[in-house]
Amino acid sequence: MYTFSNKLKSVAFGLMIIGFIGVAYGFLTSNKDFTEVETMLAAESHHGEGHETASVNDHEVIADDSHGTDAHAETSGHDSKEGHGHTEVDEHTKHVNHVMHAMHKRPWAALYVAAFFFFMISLGVLAFYAVQFASQAGWSPLLLRVMEGITAYMMPGALIVLGIALASGIIGHYGIFIWMDPDVVANDALIQGKSSWLNLTWFGIRGFIFIAGWYAYRFFARKYSLAQDEADDNKNFIKTFRISAAFLVFFLYTESIMSWDWIMSVDPHWFSTLFGWYVLAGMMVSGITVISMVTIYLKSKGLLPKVNDSHIHDLAKFMFGFSIFWTYLWFSQFMLIWYSNIPEEVTYFVTRFQDYLVPFLGMVAMNFVFPLLVLMNSDYKRIPWFVIMAGVVILCGHYIDVYVMIMPATVGDQWYIGIPEIFSMLFFAGLFIFIVFTSLTKHPLEPKRNPFIKESENFHY
Repeated sequence: MYTFSNKLKSVAFGLMIIGFIGVAYGFLTSNKDFTEVETMLAAESHHGEGHETASVNDHEVIADDSHGTDAHAETSGHDSKEGHGHTEVDEHTKHVNHVMHAMHKRPWAALYVAAFFFFMISLGVLAFYAVQFASQAGWSPLLLRVMEGITAYMMPGALIVLGIALASGIIGHYGIFIWMDPDVVANDALIQGKSSWLNLTWFGIRGFIFIAGWYAYRFFARKYSLAQDEADDNKNFIKTFRISAAFLVFFLYTESIMSWDWIMSVDPHWFSTLFGWYVLAGMMVSGITVISMVTIYLKSKGLLPKVNDSHIHDLAKFMFGFSIFWTYLWFSQFMLIWYSNIPEEVTYFVTRFQDYLVPFLGMVAMNFVFPLLVLMNSDYKRIPWFVIMAGVVILCGHYIDVYVMIMPATVGDQWYIGIPEIFSMLFFAGLFIFIVFTSLTKHPLEPKRNPFIKESENFHY
């Protein structure tokens, strides 16, 4: 049995406390009005050298005047001056409103990015877990309890993501989804056409249906897995096989719809038919990476003695394979949209090239070039510290991927990785560690009666 060490538990609680303080600070310092933002920009402009620097929460965000229009900027009560100064005042008002809206939205968006990132890890592991049973894989039974521990985060993580999304529309200045803002909808024919789907009530109902289905599978699969340990036949394994096959069908549909709702609808003017698959690829590689890292950690503590370097090698192969799959989908989505040059589609990439060039191309290097160079060699896949190093880079790359999917449609060009982003990640990292490792303490880490357990114990590649 695994025992959750006091040291690791302290780390988890420490991360949650520090993260919570930082998140609270981000929200408290973001709620500035027009006059306060205008004063702040005026003060900071004296220190600029040909450009203005504007703060989003903690005076860190670069404001680019060339992209100073906001999707739903308000007009203030400030009257313009006479003559040719009228245009200047209008532009000034737009720019201040743009920065003000970005400040209001940034803590919501940063919290949402971090929450979704850790949720997608657990959901990716749940899908990978189902694949093991549906395919009757012989190599992985020794790792099933690790996967069950990680999937324990799925339901609380999903509820948090959905809660943040709904709260941002109800109390948060429509900080994530502009289609929740009735003023925007009233002046946007395209969003009006999608309002039967994109509305707060139906959005919430769909979310709860997704979560209920995912949780139901996780509950029964774990129940049958534990019952199999005490059984004298394989009936429980057969039940798990059947519900896993059914779940994978349900998952593929709901994961795609979830991707449209929870990510793609942050910009309801854009769409991609590949998007559900693209999110799935990132989800799978992130989930498998965490399986590898947790397994290596447990082995370093003297647990999972029957897990050998061939198991680690296969996990690293999946990390490599899904990294290539993610890159294929990234390039396919980009290439098809870019050469077709349809305005409502290509604007997605134009925005990211103009305002997010470094993270947008940087995450491609982290999610493709780095795994390609590091994990191609078969021998390196058997070295635990090497897999951990590759895993850290891959996870950072996929966090940036989620960041680049969410931030352009929420804060626009007013972005920076600062206090809201870093402390949101710390909070959810602590929560993830606490839930996952608490779940691992509940039952033995090694299944006893899985019909493929001997094959897994003798697995060598």
